[in-house]
Amino acid sequence: MSSILNADLHCHSVVSDGTLTPEELAARAAANGVELWALTDHDEIGGQHRAAAAASAHGMKYLTGTEISVTFANETVHIVGLGFDPDDAAMSEGLYDTRGGRGKRAMEMSEGLAKAGIHGAYEGALKFVGNPDLISRTHFARFLVEQGHCRDTNEVFRKFLTEGKPGYVPHRWAALKDAVRWITGAKGLAVIAHPGRYKFTANEEYALFLEFKEHGGRAIEVVTGSHSPAEYVEYADKALEFGFAASRGSDFHSPDESHCDLGKLPWLPGKLTPVWELLEHRIR
Repeated sequence: MSSILNADLHCHSVVSDGTLTPEELAARAAANGVELWALTDHDEIGGQHRAAAAASAHGMKYLTGTEISVTFANETVHIVGLGFDPDDAAMSEGLYDTRGGRGKRAMEMSEGLAKAGIHGAYEGALKFVGNPDLISRTHFARFLVEQGHCRDTNEVFRKFLTEGKPGYVPHRWAALKDAVRWITGAKGLAVIAHPGRYKFTANEEYALFLEFKEHGGRAIEVVTGSHSPAEYVEYADKALEFGFAASRGSDFHSPDESHCDLGKLPWLPGKLTPVWELLEHRIR
């Protein structure tokens, strides 16, 4: 497969914190010219069979996907898994355990917002949740926008849901080695999602890439919805430096919220090895 392929290997449905169903996402991706698609809900693979069937109905190739939350150097990092067996028991159990802390965290977030004068946030956020096990900051952000506290979800995160703000509650996620092991154990390939988003020093980022590779990680997202054109170049160089394949994905959540629509990203730089070249045997 060529690097000039409209692959979108990062997006979210109502199974986690997106606003569209897997079927609606498949239709949107196909309408936007996506040729190879993956649904990567947070810490959840419950939408995979639906997504694969919808992709096939629209004539798209499909890779199974998920986005696993891990804690590294006291920062939340996301690891995308692609091309794994969606019925793998060890992966399902690991993701179930990872989801387990979200309910308690959500209650603490609501308590923090109440102290800032915003009451009923937990109940309000639940209105936007497709899967209560996966209640997240995004659902709280949608509630605060609905109530008129902020203009959009980006403003909510800045004012209320980042470190030092009233609704911020840290959470210990999976270990990096466990997330990579679940993915590779299920015959998939692990990818560091949107590396430009993390607030790491150069040394911390180097340590992340090195440890990820030592555990069996194979790729990083180079072209993604939250990266700038300068970061496309920066992480293309990092992929070459560490011997990683390169992935491409919009990180699409909602028609009203996302920076980039499905399938509307620039092409991967041609000097890179596209992640789908390593996964041709796993494409449906």
